[in-house]
Amino acid sequence: METSLDLSRWSERPRGVGYRRWTMVTTGLRQLFRTKLFKFLLAAAWSGGLLLAALGFLFSQSISSGGWLETLAHNFGPRAEAVVAALAAFVLLYPEICIGGWYTLLFWLQSFMGLGLSLVALTAMIPRLITRDRSTHALTVYLSRPLTSGDYLLGKLGIIFGVLIALWTGPLLLGWVVSVAFAPDLDFVVHSFNPLLRGLLFHGVSAVALAAIALGVSAISRTPRNTTIIWIGLWLVIGAVAKPPGAPAWVRRASFTHSLGEARQGIIPLDTALKDAATILPIMNQPLVQNLSRASTKVAATDFPGALASLGVFTVLASFVFFRRLRPE
Repeated sequence: METSLDLSRWSERPRGVGYRRWTMVTTGLRQLFRTKLFKFLLAAAWSGGLLLAALGFLFSQSISSGGWLETLAHNFGPRAEAVVAALAAFVLLYPEICIGGWYTLLFWLQSFMGLGLSLVALTAMIPRLITRDRSTHALTVYLSRPLTSGDYLLGKLGIIFGVLIALWTGPLLLGWVVSVAFAPDLDFVVHSFNPLLRGLLFHGVSAVALAAIALGVSAISRTPRNTTIIWIGLWLVIGAVAKPPGAPAWVRRASFTHSLGEARQGIIPLDTALKDAATILPIMNQPLVQNLSRASTKVAATDFPGALASLGVFTVLASFVFFRRLRPE
């Protein structure tokens, strides 16, 4: 039987570099989000976003004219009506302090949940990032042409940022958009926008630091068990050592979780919101004023520049480890 070899040019349309990188990101995210752990984390994160929206909605509706709080106060007599009227007057006279302070508190609390869920997610992701590729010598294949080390890096970063957006940024934006969409006044949008930007800024700083540290830790060893132990040690063990108030400054800066906590206090200034409420609002109850002042002192950042410097050092060192290990073996 006579056979022929028919050679012809490739007729399909080239996909390009962006397609390769996007394929790496989407494939990695699909694999992660199929697991029960990530489904639980997503459910918890978006439930927190809905709770944030509900709290913002209740606050806006409670002080509006004819709102549920004013209606409820009618059932408790003139004193309750006067208290509710005073709360509404505070918001009308000092919208920046009342509305801005309330949303600062909400975004400050949401950052704890977002960061906590992200750390749990990264613990499960660490062996999937670089460790598995090193243990199976897959880098030899992945880093061959046309896939470059830059494509590989962007693909892994895309997976990390995709998870952080799904667990942190998305719920944060959902809570804000839903809460202000039903607000009775434009002041709620205006005075909640700065706290929103600060919440997103803290998320951005955390995402850069966590992405670099996760890639560096995942590239240290070929064994998933070792990389997971190193990550947990950096997160929990050193974090516990740095937690006591009497710990030296260098010990506290050696914990990236402690530095992220200091960064939160400096970027989302809850202490300023509480201090303004205590000193500017005409509050007659002196014990309440004192409690607000004490609370502002407790949540104030004590080493904000040092925390940012520490996160910068972590990012540089982790990036150095990653690029040293990013080679075929």
